Amino acid sequence: MTKRKSCLTRSNKRCIYIYAMSTQTFGEQPGNALFHLPCACQNLRRLSRIVTRIYDEELRRAGLEITQFGLLTALAQAGEVNQKRLSAGFAMDSTTLTRTAGLLRKQGWVRARRGKDRRERLLSLTGAGKRQMAMAQPHWERAEERLRKEVGDAGWRNMKETVFRMTEAGMRA
Repeated sequence: MTKRKSCLTRSNKRCIYIYAMSTQTFGEQPGNALFHLPCACQNLRRLSRIVTRIYDEELRRAGLEITQFGLLTALAQAGEVNQKRLSAGFAMDSTTLTRTAGLLRKQGWVRARRGKDRRERLLSLTGAGKRQMAMAQPHWERAEERLRKEVGDAGWRNMKETVFRMTEAGMRA
């Protein structure tokens, strides 16, 4: 591994660090080899894409994606909740939540009504939403089991604890 530091200008106090993680060229590595990524964000985004693919593959059989299943699950636990609280709980921007909730409303799985303030939207699960969630549950469990089998019970517990701590740290940073 080589490390190189270069400063942009004398007045600019920021420096750029460049790490060369491997001397192998891309052509020498197997086609399915993972690149060594130096930053937490890149590694977490890659992991998120892979894990999302696994859950979506299983949940597709129930006509859902993991983002939709997550929203149904949150509404099942929370009862009726405003969109702002849901957005904060998922650490998701309001626009993305509005789009996902809109798709679930069109399916008849989520109900929205105005709150005390005209701008407030209260979301809740419909009976059809509860049935859809129950139908999707075994598919979600299969995705969980596929991953748990690969990392083992101790690895699973450690992963969940680490992800929670990283999430909290990210919120504070």
